[in-house]
Amino acid sequence: MERTFIMIKPDGVQRGLVGEVISRFERKGFTLVGMKLMAVSRELAEKHYGVHKDKPFFAGLVEFIISSPVVAMVWEGDSVVTSGRTLIGATNPISSAPGTIRGDFGITIGRNLIHGSDAIETAQQEIALWFKEDELTSWESSTKGWLYE
Repeated sequence: MERTFIMIKPDGVQRGLVGEVISRFERKGFTLVGMKLMAVSRELAEKHYGVHKDKPFFAGLVEFIISSPVVAMVWEGDSVVTSGRTLIGATNPISSAPGTIRGDFGITIGRNLIHGSDAIETAQQEIALWFKEDELTSWESSTKGWLYE
Protein backbone atom coordinates (compact mmCIF):
# COMPACT_ATOMS: atom_id res chain seq x y z
CA MET A 1 0.00 0.00 0.00
CA GLU A 2 1.10 3.52 -0.83
CA ARG A 3 1.44 6.18 1.87
CA THR A 4 1.18 9.97 1.75
CA PHE A 5 1.83 12.86 4.09
CA ILE A 6 -1.07 15.24 4.77
CA MET A 7 -0.82 18.31 7.00
CA ILE A 8 -3.71 20.47 8.13
CA LYS A 9 -2.11 23.88 8.29
CA PRO A 10 -2.63 26.47 11.04
CA ASP A 11 -5.61 28.06 9.28
CA GLY A 12 -7.39 24.70 9.01
CA VAL A 13 -6.76 23.93 12.68
CA GLN A 14 -7.83 27.42 13.81
CA ARG A 15 -11.01 27.22 11.73
CA GLY A 16 -12.01 23.87 13.27
CA LEU A 17 -11.73 21.88 10.03
CA VAL A 18 -9.63 18.97 11.36
CA GLY A 19 -12.60 16.62 11.63
CA GLU A 20 -13.87 17.58 8.17
CA VAL A 21 -10.50 16.81 6.57
CA ILE A 22 -10.13 13.50 8.39
CA SER A 23 -13.70 12.57 7.49
CA ARG A 24 -13.12 13.15 3.78
CA PHE A 25 -10.06 10.89 3.73
CA GLU A 26 -11.87 8.21 5.75
CA ARG A 27 -14.98 8.34 3.54
CA LYS A 28 -12.76 7.91 0.50
CA GLY A 29 -11.56 4.67 2.07
CA PHE A 30 -8.01 5.54 3.10
CA THR A 31 -6.48 4.28 6.32
CA LEU A 32 -4.99 6.66 8.88
CA VAL A 33 -1.68 5.22 10.08
CA GLY A 34 -0.19 8.22 11.91
CA MET A 35 -1.40 11.52 13.32
CA LYS A 36 -0.21 14.18 15.72
CA LEU A 37 -1.15 17.72 16.70
CA MET A 38 2.05 19.69 16.98
CA ALA A 39 3.71 23.06 17.16
CA VAL A 40 6.18 23.14 14.26
CA SER A 41 9.73 24.24 15.01
CA ARG A 42 11.40 26.75 12.70
CA GLU A 43 14.00 24.08 11.84
CA LEU A 44 11.35 21.57 10.76
CA ALA A 45 9.44 24.22 8.79
CA GLU A 46 12.61 25.26 6.95
CA LYS A 47 13.43 21.65 6.10
CA HIS A 48 9.87 20.94 4.94
CA TYR A 49 9.79 24.00 2.67
CA GLY A 50 13.46 23.70 1.68
CA VAL A 51 12.64 23.41 -2.03
CA HIS A 52 11.35 26.99 -1.84
CA LYS A 53 14.34 28.39 0.08
CA ASP A 54 15.41 30.79 -2.68
CA LYS A 55 11.90 32.05 -3.46
CA PRO A 56 10.58 35.35 -2.14
CA PHE A 57 7.67 33.69 -0.30
CA PHE A 58 9.86 31.23 1.69
CA ALA A 59 10.07 33.35 4.86
CA GLY A 60 6.31 33.89 4.87
CA LEU A 61 5.66 30.16 4.48
CA VAL A 62 7.90 29.37 7.42
CA GLU A 63 6.39 32.10 9.62
CA PHE A 64 2.87 30.93 8.82
CA ILE A 65 3.48 27.23 9.50
CA ILE A 66 5.06 27.96 12.90
CA SER A 67 2.35 30.46 13.89
CA SER A 68 -0.10 27.92 15.31
CA PRO A 69 -0.48 24.13 15.68
CA VAL A 70 -0.79 21.83 12.68
CA VAL A 71 -2.10 18.29 12.39
CA ALA A 72 0.42 16.03 10.67
CA MET A 73 -0.94 12.75 9.27
CA VAL A 74 0.06 9.73 7.24
CA TRP A 75 -2.62 8.05 5.16
CA GLU A 76 -2.39 4.72 3.38
CA GLY A 77 -4.21 3.23 0.39
CA ASP A 78 -4.03 2.46 -3.31
CA SER A 79 -2.97 5.58 -5.25
CA VAL A 80 -3.36 7.65 -2.07
CA VAL A 81 -0.86 10.31 -3.22
CA THR A 82 -2.73 11.13 -6.44
CA SER A 83 -6.16 10.65 -4.95
CA GLY A 84 -5.24 12.70 -1.89
CA ARG A 85 -4.17 15.60 -4.12
CA THR A 86 -7.52 15.36 -5.89
CA LEU A 87 -9.39 15.51 -2.55
CA ILE A 88 -7.31 18.53 -1.54
CA GLY A 89 -7.76 20.52 -4.75
CA ALA A 90 -5.55 23.00 -6.59
CA THR A 91 -2.99 25.03 -4.62
CA ASN A 92 -4.94 28.22 -5.28
CA PRO A 93 -8.39 27.73 -3.71
CA ILE A 94 -9.99 29.96 -6.35
CA SER A 95 -8.91 27.40 -8.97
CA SER A 96 -10.03 24.43 -6.87
CA ALA A 97 -13.15 22.58 -7.88
CA PRO A 98 -16.19 22.59 -5.61
CA GLY A 99 -16.16 19.41 -3.54
CA THR A 100 -12.42 19.61 -2.85
CA ILE A 101 -11.15 20.72 0.55
CA ARG A 102 -9.61 23.90 -0.80
CA GLY A 103 -12.52 24.53 -3.17
CA ASP A 104 -15.05 24.27 -0.36
CA PHE A 105 -13.16 26.09 2.41
CA GLY A 106 -10.34 28.19 0.94
CA ILE A 107 -10.27 31.66 -0.56
CA THR A 108 -6.62 32.73 -0.85
CA ILE A 109 -3.46 30.86 -1.78
CA GLY A 110 -1.73 31.98 1.43
CA ARG A 111 -4.44 30.35 3.54
CA ASN A 112 -5.13 27.16 1.61
CA LEU A 113 -5.71 24.95 4.69
CA ILE A 114 -3.81 21.80 3.84
CA HIS A 115 -0.62 20.30 2.43
CA GLY A 116 -0.41 16.98 0.64
CA SER A 117 2.56 15.18 -0.87
CA ASP A 118 2.74 15.61 -4.64
CA ALA A 119 4.57 12.37 -5.53
CA ILE A 120 5.42 9.01 -3.97
CA GLU A 121 9.07 10.03 -3.51
CA THR A 122 8.07 13.32 -1.88
CA ALA A 123 5.65 11.47 0.39
CA GLN A 124 8.41 9.15 1.56
CA GLN A 125 10.71 12.10 2.31
CA GLU A 126 8.00 14.08 4.10
CA ILE A 127 6.84 11.12 6.18
CA ALA A 128 10.44 10.49 7.29
CA LEU A 129 10.85 14.18 8.14
CA TRP A 130 7.68 14.45 10.24
CA PHE A 131 7.33 10.97 11.78
CA LYS A 132 9.56 8.42 13.46
CA GLU A 133 8.92 4.86 12.31
CA ASP A 134 7.48 3.89 15.71
CA GLU A 135 4.88 6.67 15.41
CA LEU A 136 3.24 4.88 12.47
CA THR A 137 0.86 1.97 12.87
CA SER A 138 0.25 -0.72 10.26
CA TRP A 139 -3.21 -2.16 10.48
CA GLU A 140 -5.95 -3.43 8.22
CA SER A 141 -9.42 -1.95 8.29
CA SER A 142 -12.35 -4.35 8.38
CA THR A 143 -13.75 -2.45 5.37
CA LYS A 144 -10.79 -3.34 3.13
CA GLY A 145 -12.73 -6.12 1.39
CA TRP A 146 -15.49 -3.65 0.56
CA LEU A 147 -13.03 -1.19 -1.00
CA TYR A 148 -10.54 -3.34 -2.89
CA GLU A 149 -11.01 -6.30 -5.22
